Amino acid sequence: MAPEHVDVLIVGAGLSGVGAACHLRRNRPDKTYAVLEARDATGGTWDLFRYPGIRSDSDMFTLGYSFKPWTNPLAIADGDSIRDYVRETAREYGVDEHIRFHHRVLAAEWDSATARWTVRAHRDDTGEDVTLTCAFLFTCSGYYRYDTGYTPDLPGARSYTGRLVHPQHWPADLDHTGKRVVVIGSGATAVTLVPALAERAAHVTMLQRSPTYVVALPSRDALADALRRFLSPKVAYPVVRWKNVLFGTATFQLSRRAPRLVKRFLRRAARGRLPAGYDVDRHFSPRYDPWDQRLCVAPDGDLFTALGQGRASMVTDRVETLTATGLRLASGAELTADVVVTATGLNLLVLGGMTITVDGERVDLAQTVAYKGMMLSGVPNFALTIGYTNASWTLKADLVATYVCRLLAHLDAIGQQVVTPLAPTSGDLEPLIDLKSGYVLRSVDALPKQGAAAPWRLHQNYARDVLLMRHGRLTDSGVRFSRAGEAATTDRRDPAGTPAG
Repeated sequence: MAPEHVDVLIVGAGLSGVGAACHLRRNRPDKTYAVLEARDATGGTWDLFRYPGIRSDSDMFTLGYSFKPWTNPLAIADGDSIRDYVRETAREYGVDEHIRFHHRVLAAEWDSATARWTVRAHRDDTGEDVTLTCAFLFTCSGYYRYDTGYTPDLPGARSYTGRLVHPQHWPADLDHTGKRVVVIGSGATAVTLVPALAERAAHVTMLQRSPTYVVALPSRDALADALRRFLSPKVAYPVVRWKNVLFGTATFQLSRRAPRLVKRFLRRAARGRLPAGYDVDRHFSPRYDPWDQRLCVAPDGDLFTALGQGRASMVTDRVETLTATGLRLASGAELTADVVVTATGLNLLVLGGMTITVDGERVDLAQTVAYKGMMLSGVPNFALTIGYTNASWTLKADLVATYVCRLLAHLDAIGQQVVTPLAPTSGDLEPLIDLKSGYVLRSVDALPKQGAAAPWRLHQNYARDVLLMRHGRLTDSGVRFSRAGEAATTDRRDPAGTPAG
């Protein structure tokens, strides 16, 4: 029996995957589609992470979908509310009926003769192997491993007698009430965990090897609250969304052009929220420039409040070893801990670990060049979603889904079946994700590359990308259109062939 065929196959039923399916329903309702999800629930990150205090690290007016107003009073929202929002959106557009759970995609093989992908998945619930075919493959599986988080080698871990946990798999039976907790890490997860744990713990210590930038932002948006009094959500939402986009873009650009000024501002803001004499230089003054790594958000300054009230403390030092009762640090100091939380980051995993083959040749992702930050050179009829590093993930996800819908309409309009990105023939290449965070640097050599200029480079500027991806040309020097059976290049770095003009 021939495998089931759909026009578009979406991999992943998280924020991006559900959004991609909704865009298809809205803009290309003539296309058949299915969504394959490896886990047993919709929501992706927002269903997986269940640690105390889990929330967004950016405002929901930009993390929310462009077509689905965020109506919750909180602009920085808890994980349960975000998960409910994703699932409500899936039900509203009938996407939930197209999701197939427990389908872990293992491999995808493109055949130019038929202009089809053959996608092989494994059903974790039944043990079956499943095969589908599609004309266009759209991966929305994020960029990190869901099955395990990153924990560095911790000497003495076997001798430790307390609970050692990673936030990515928070134990449901862990009660930290009245316990002494040490959170190892300085990123967004640690900044979220510390004030949340401090509400019930005897004391929480945030142990960081080096500082990060933390900025206090209101948990509610004043403009949104004002507009909601006399405007419908449909009208108010895009106004607040664009206000936050423009403010975020301006902040990022200022950080790049005047990093010393932004450093001084962030340092002064932190000092203003901490007790007099607090060692801000040691604990809140990173060595890197703002936005070399993402800024960490403290809603209503909750981290600073916990530190100021003495319910939490900050230690900047290195772990020498775990002991039976806690940790000994490089300075010789010792921290007693009933619970140690390793908020030490993610393991990068592009495309959910699936392999890609084009006409029998295995694709090495590190040798591909991204086209408009969403397609890979030499890989036909394929798109992936990787969000912004300096703004909300969904801003980019919405643009990618919109562009895919435009491409599908264009293929139909010109009587073609295949769209293949071509790599630039000159210029320096850089990793697609340009952050200097540890989880990126650990896997940077395995990432696709980006070029020096458009269309092989996006500039982390949403307003500019709206013009390019919603309204820009679909034919340029970086892409080729063709039909099934026509010769296609397999050289992903220096392709031959005549690009569309």
